[in-house]
Amino acid sequence: MAGYVNVRAYAELNDFLGLESRGLTVRRPFRTHQTVKDVVEAMGIPHTEVDLILVNGDPVHFAHRPTVGDRIAVYPVFEALDIGSTARLRPVPLRDPRFVIDVNLGRLAQLLRLLGFDAWWSSVVDDRTLVEISLGQQRILLTRDRGLLKRRDITHGLFVHADQPKGQTLEVIRRLDLRQRLAPFTQCLRCNGRLSAVTKDEVIDRLEPLTRRYYDEFSRCADCGQIYWRGSHHAKLVSLVEELRDQL
Repeated sequence: MAGYVNVRAYAELNDFLGLESRGLTVRRPFRTHQTVKDVVEAMGIPHTEVDLILVNGDPVHFAHRPTVGDRIAVYPVFEALDIGSTARLRPVPLRDPRFVIDVNLGRLAQLLRLLGFDAWWSSVVDDRTLVEISLGQQRILLTRDRGLLKRRDITHGLFVHADQPKGQTLEVIRRLDLRQRLAPFTQCLRCNGRLSAVTKDEVIDRLEPLTRRYYDEFSRCADCGQIYWRGSHHAKLVSLVEELRDQL
């Protein structure tokens, strides 16, 4: 049996809707076997973007089945705001945030690593593997693929709205309230391993002559062995970090 419900999406959830539906209460068709999760995702809103659903003013779970004429209000993820354990739909926020990043967001992965975040990324990985990594390693999935975030198993994920890498980086940090967690130059840009300080003597046999002569501060990746030092390339990265910090 078919019926209808009245649904309104709030804040940035409107970005998933057509222009004619944004900021408005819209009548949506549904069948009695459908849940509020089904109704919301049929509108184009991934469940990972939703943290609170009210039906006729009362908080409900994704599995709740509405009835004809119900008023459904859908609110976005509140990572930085405690809205109460009885209302929150998703598992509690990951307070030691680590990321798994879709193949098309490689530059975002690199910028997050630059700022000190653990960001797993590969240019050759399928959606199933991304989901497995997200679940198995408790990583927040970052993607611009709405369909990927609608997969039932995904619990922590964010749709990245911005088009450009810098804007994407700022968006992730702001939405997850990560300003206080920045730790630049502690993550390997190449493989995502952790960096640790080493003495010049420990790496001198791997340095080019000019590097050996003019630089004294070094760090090394614990995983791939990549060596970093404070050269001209480092100065550019410092400038980029400061630019991002200034915009937060």
